[in-house]
Amino acid sequence: YILKGGPDGGDGGRGGHIILRGNKQMWTLIHLKYNRHFFAGHGENGSKNNSSGKTGKNIIIEVPMGTVVKAANTGEVIMEILNHGEEKILLEGGRGGLGNSHFKSSTNQTPRYAQAGEKEKEGVFILELKLLADVGLVGFPNAGKSTFLSTVSAAKPKIANYPFTTLEPNLGIVRVSDYESFIIADIPGIIEKASEGKGLGTRFLRHIERNAILLFMISVEDIQIREQYDILLAELEKYNPDLLLKKRILAITKSDLANEEIIADMCPELPTDLPVIFISSFSKSGIKDLIGQLWKLLNLYA
Repeated sequence: YILKGGPDGGDGGRGGHIILRGNKQMWTLIHLKYNRHFFAGHGENGSKNNSSGKTGKNIIIEVPMGTVVKAANTGEVIMEILNHGEEKILLEGGRGGLGNSHFKSSTNQTPRYAQAGEKEKEGVFILELKLLADVGLVGFPNAGKSTFLSTVSAAKPKIANYPFTTLEPNLGIVRVSDYESFIIADIPGIIEKASEGKGLGTRFLRHIERNAILLFMISVEDIQIREQYDILLAELEKYNPDLLLKKRILAITKSDLANEEIIADMCPELPTDLPVIFISSFSKSGIKDLIGQLWKLLNLYA
């Protein structure tokens, strides 16, 4: 509307980002199970008087800390969200185009073209959760891990006398004092060749990578305790050799089923490269000592 006013087309707005944000109040990815498609807003067109278009609306997806994002086609890890409030851009919005005023020159004072904006980007991603816990319980099915968790915390995992009662990881907060506590993760039982996908396979082994301390739990009913421990250790090594660098404690569970003579006979055959404690969630024997050792170890290597 300005006579011979020259080009005055504004720039287009950038498209919205898809952003992941860590949220310490979230513990699962269940909220994404039935909502798998997210669309950020389109950037608006530029207008006259060199007015730039509005930026497209960002979409923020809240996820628990410990979320790992992988490319769906290659399985490559793209990013991890480890801290509360941490934000990372999963997909950037397309750049806005340039208005025709950018292209004016002494030889072309009335350009009648502009630069188009970038096309929107699409992506398919896999989100996995690795539980962030201080202590991870490692053991065969029915070793008493869930019973122990329910004894030392307010967690209420399903407990029964058959293998694979625990099908999902459970978290429990263990209070050491009024102002001191730590988190235990009950990982579903490992079996031989779990690192190759047998049983519940590697579906839950990844959670162990996040734990500061590994608490191995083997029932006193398993006479060959050293052999059982070596099998568990071997499965962890096959899955990720770095797991062997973590601090470990071995708890012999259900010790109320064995008398002092049986326990004395077992001791010479037990592993010597880590602390070993006999405990009973039923009689509470050894529980206080174990919690004390875990707390001491957590503070020693914090």
